[in-house]
Amino acid sequence: MSKKDSSKEAAKTPAQPKKRLFNVEKRFGYTMHEIWTHKMSYGLVAPFFILFITFSLLPLIASLALSFCYWNILQSPVFTGWQNYRYLFVDDSLFLKAFSNTLYYAIIVGPTAYIASYFFAWFINQVPKKIRPIYTLAFYAPSLTSSIAMAVVWGVMFSNDSTGYLNSLLLNLNIISEPVQWTQDVHWIMPVGIIVALWSSLGTGFLSFVAGFTNVDKELYDAAAVDGVTSRFQRLLYVDIPQTMPQLLFAAVLQITGSLSVGGTLAGHPTPEDAGLTVMLHLSDYSGTRFEVGYASAIAVVLSLLIFGLGRAAFKILGDKG
Repeated sequence: MSKKDSSKEAAKTPAQPKKRLFNVEKRFGYTMHEIWTHKMSYGLVAPFFILFITFSLLPLIASLALSFCYWNILQSPVFTGWQNYRYLFVDDSLFLKAFSNTLYYAIIVGPTAYIASYFFAWFINQVPKKIRPIYTLAFYAPSLTSSIAMAVVWGVMFSNDSTGYLNSLLLNLNIISEPVQWTQDVHWIMPVGIIVALWSSLGTGFLSFVAGFTNVDKELYDAAAVDGVTSRFQRLLYVDIPQTMPQLLFAAVLQITGSLSVGGTLAGHPTPEDAGLTVMLHLSDYSGTRFEVGYASAIAVVLSLLIFGLGRAAFKILGDKG
């Protein structure tokens, strides 16, 4: 056979399929094959997943396991079944108080801060581009303030004696006859904390809204004007809100998490009649003071499930429907 005939014969011979490292007919093998095929992409996101698994997922699993145990750190955990949860919902009156305070705080601060962040971001989008960074910094700066600095500034404002700015003003206007105990009166402790929280609520969610409005395609405004959308409110309703849905979802998750995991208020801890007690403070009390880590884990699991449920609801409402 000549070389020409042998080359034709080789051309007719089908190429052998490349041997695969994993059995793609099975789900695990197919998954591993895809990971190996796109190993560069997975390598780039690997540091995030390693940190997430190490510092978020594994502690969550450990907390779930410890919630069924009694553990005082010094001794080995002792399995107690559902005893921690039974005590949590039936016998722990402080938890019910902390839970109601947290819901009261979250119901007011969460939606108010969420709407305010979106409104101020929309307002900044209406001003000239040259001065937008100044407005953004002015609104965002309070969220960068440390808790110690906030306590100093607002402590003077809501001081319980006549030297406090608010008490002094109300006394001079004859609105009150004696100083109000802002941080000691059970009726004012939580409202004062809510006011301080709202003052510093324009944080990461607010910045995401500012970025979202900046990235809205301006040609959509012209297209909407053809359909009769002319006023700023109409453009907000029919163009801006649909185009900023990802930012709305992101900010909603942040706001849910931040509102339900609130710690101490301006009144400190403890407060009279536990008027300022929150779920996070109750958890910290059992984990850091009483060293009942098993019961503290049960509180953490309940709080995590609540945040997860509300987060899933936000995904259902604001997530991509396509």
